[in-house]
Amino acid sequence: MMNSGPKERIMRGSKILSTLMTMAIMTGSASSVAAGQEDIAPAEAQRLSRLLAPEIQRAMTEGRIPSCAIALVRGDKIVWTGACGFANLWAKTPARPETVYLIGSTFKTMAMTGLLQLMEQGKFKLDDRVNDYLADGLKIESENKRYPVTFRHLLTHTSGLPTDFGRHAVWEDLAPPSLTDYLRGRLRLARRPGTRVLYSNIAFTLVAHLIERFSGMPFKEYMRKNIFAPVEMRDTAFEPRADMAERLAIPYMPVRRRGGVFRPVDWVKADAWPAGVVYGTAIDQAHWLMAAVNGGVYKGRRILSPSTFQEMTKRQFDRFAGPINGGWLNETSGYGLAWWVSTLNGDKIIAHSGSVNGYTAFLAGDLNKKTGVAILTNGNKAHRWLYSLALKALEAL
Repeated sequence: MMNSGPKERIMRGSKILSTLMTMAIMTGSASSVAAGQEDIAPAEAQRLSRLLAPEIQRAMTEGRIPSCAIALVRGDKIVWTGACGFANLWAKTPARPETVYLIGSTFKTMAMTGLLQLMEQGKFKLDDRVNDYLADGLKIESENKRYPVTFRHLLTHTSGLPTDFGRHAVWEDLAPPSLTDYLRGRLRLARRPGTRVLYSNIAFTLVAHLIERFSGMPFKEYMRKNIFAPVEMRDTAFEPRADMAERLAIPYMPVRRRGGVFRPVDWVKADAWPAGVVYGTAIDQAHWLMAAVNGGVYKGRRILSPSTFQEMTKRQFDRFAGPINGGWLNETSGYGLAWWVSTLNGDKIIAHSGSVNGYTAFLAGDLNKKTGVAILTNGNKAHRWLYSLALKALEAL
């Protein structure tokens, strides 16, 4: 067994997958492992399990997803967690709610919140010109002063800055440059700001640089102190601790035209790493959702003021309304500040997806009902199946 090659391992993964969908690990109630979780009535746990187990398995089968971890939020509690499939196909390691995945661009909602905290301290205003706050040789180039790039543009992907990513394998010798070195010379507008949505990882790399400028702290330190710690996100990190690496899901891609066959892919770093190269668990993602569905408050601790939260969850540009990022929801969808904002059956829904080489993540919350669902997977580009699963979970809550 130890001498098998990559091709044999892929085929073995296919055989494992044939039993994957019958091996669902549903906790049925919240584990006592993480803060913020509470046991619920057995009847309610059984009801949620009965409703969601087939939906999770359907999403994994149709989306070709090796494993999935999910956590449901109601108010300030995690009311249900579950996991299905294998985090490591070769070792047959079952996924758990505590399994660690890359959370991808769901992290943008956290970086945005960090920047808005500094806005509340009077460091800038949303419609200020960003170039007026840049230093260290940084400048947004090709900008017409009549149409400046504002902070609101950065946070709604309407800045006109390009996408970019700058992928590096974790094990290669090259490492991502510093934020300043990376941004220098790359802040060139691809189009005039405010004319269309152009999803931009560079914009959120610039957000990280601005957080450093305004706070006087390294970006990672600021996020740990002001976002992760207050929301008890103890298993969310830019570099996984040893005990997190022990729980890390392998990233996979399905092999084309060979149903049920997967190949492992490299873990990646990125030049634009603040845009979403962050590790976490479904439980921690659920903690983040608790703060969101409770108006910027986590277990009595206010993360953002009510007025800032209201602005963050308001659709910013009506002319860009419509199904977002691969068809999420309906014609009411559009960008708030980082969050997608939509209306469904009279309720305001916020959401965001994330995708990095072999991982797909999704967050969705109903602000009226104060419910939410966090989903992490080691499936590749599985967005639309997670969208459907999230709606089923919100409906079940």
